[in-house]
Amino acid sequence: MSIVLSYTLADGVATIALDDGKANVMSVDMLRAIGTALDRAEADKAVVVLRGRDGMFSGGFDLGVFKREPAEVLTMLQAGAELTHRLLSFPYPVLAVATGHAVAMGVFILLSADHRIGCSPEARVQANEVQIGMTLPYFAIEVCRQRLAPAHFNLATLTAAPYTQQQAVAAGFLDELVTAEALPTLLATRTTHLRKLHMESHTATKQRLRERTLAALREAIDRDVAGWRKQFPGKDDPAK
Repeated sequence: MSIVLSYTLADGVATIALDDGKANVMSVDMLRAIGTALDRAEADKAVVVLRGRDGMFSGGFDLGVFKREPAEVLTMLQAGAELTHRLLSFPYPVLAVATGHAVAMGVFILLSADHRIGCSPEARVQANEVQIGMTLPYFAIEVCRQRLAPAHFNLATLTAAPYTQQQAVAAGFLDELVTAEALPTLLATRTTHLRKLHMESHTATKQRLRERTLAALREAIDRDVAGWRKQFPGKDDPAK
């Protein structure tokens, strides 16, 4: 497995920095690495900062996987869907920093964090599935539904409307926008605040607040997986 991210822990904050040297695609390796990093953060009882590299948060699923074995496609898609559920139910605060473009699965990860900061005003934020010949998965619809403003929910999902990060705040993709130069100071302020939360209360409130969303998301993931198994049957899959 190639190194696609780094994990650092300092003062109760676990920073997961995605960097595959390219578009930070959500390959099987990347998704597994994020899962392992979240395991570490949970064990460390840390506030999570999930960020990309300069100019790129994530370009979405690794489209190259669709040209390979069906089993790998299913693994990637299911892992991506499960990641959104895990982030939305994570027992500690999750802050995502959109360091650049966020597209497709990158958008759904962004929408699953508790607090989202953009630091690249002209970077693209786009759920582009219907533009590239893909039907939006049920799980992605639920993730978008729980965070986007109603008018933008339809516009973003049905027309693949592109947003700049400047526009993305009003639409609900981001909570706030800051210059790259001011990001470290703001990040320190936000993480200091999050660390002072009563974590048991935070977790319990998150569970209550997102109870319906998480139930709908679980049902959506199950529907997606059932459909993907038919679309991408493995060698020993009876659906083949």
